Amino acid sequence: VQLQASGGGSVQAGGALNLSCAASERLVSSLMGWFRQAPGKEREFVAAYRRRDGSTFYAPSVKGRFTISRDSANNTPYLQLSNLKLEDTAVYYCAVRTRTYGGNYDIRDSYDYWGQGTLVTVSS
Repeated sequence: VQLQASGGGSVQAGGALNLSCAASERLVSSLMGWFRQAPGKEREFVAAYRRRDGSTFYAPSVKGRFTISRDSANNTPYLQLSNLKLEDTAVYYCAVRTRTYGGNYDIRDSYDYWGQGTLVTVSS
């Protein structure tokens, strides 16, 4: 299975973007999420969607500005970014867990498949 994130680009602070995650085949996913990695920093959790009850989870830094949802066609995550800040600049990665159970939603090892990232650049 291959995932590919898309929708990144350059935007001014306060702007918005929508990120998509395409899959090479339709997945049966129990958990899907987005992570990001800024230059010189480790990859960090952004948001997650739990399939069984539709619960969503967000990093404190993005809560209220980002919205994660499920692309029902592919069972992959979709991320709406709004009110973007300079510190949101990073490569964004989508991830999916196909196992029924796993670790916490904010842990990288909880996910089975990762997409190639898409770059989001926020400027002043």
